[in-house]
Amino acid sequence: CVLAVGVRRTTMTDVARRAGVSRMTLYRRWPDVRSLVGDLMTREWIGVATGAMPERRPGVPTRTLIVDGLVAGVAAFRAHPLFRKILDVDPELLLPYVLDRRGASQEALLELIAEGLREGHADGSVRPGHPALQARSLLLVVQSFTLSLRTMTDPDAPDLSDEAFLAELRTILERTLTP
Repeated sequence: CVLAVGVRRTTMTDVARRAGVSRMTLYRRWPDVRSLVGDLMTREWIGVATGAMPERRPGVPTRTLIVDGLVAGVAAFRAHPLFRKILDVDPELLLPYVLDRRGASQEALLELIAEGLREGHADGSVRPGHPALQARSLLLVVQSFTLSLRTMTDPDAPDLSDEAFLAELRTILERTLTP
């Protein structure tokens, strides 16, 4: 439903019909569409982020895995149908999580990043620092690339393509984390 018409135009009736359940079944779990979509976004965003993190490989520094995962995560978020629909039709849904407070998915992402940073501190591949501060700083950087990249790319200039900006993000992250 949300992919078809966006969040604002989706109703609990639409969701119930599509899911093959009664509206009352939905209302027992969620008080309104925004709550339902909030839970959906949290589930999807955590899935995208964890899916973007590369497998640990012997001999590969943790810093490399963090950088690879964050860059892949930006690309995966930008390609995700729900994320794209929200960005195109209901971008105001994201504003509270950019301007006012962290959401559940951001908290989960911060913990995922901080865990990697602690491992990188331990193996010496990530510069020493406060893991929470570093994780929040990294999330600020990757959020800006995720949300605003399309405002900076130029389809007529290969040097300003999505790929060029993701390569630049990789450089920023590498230089930020290198001891």
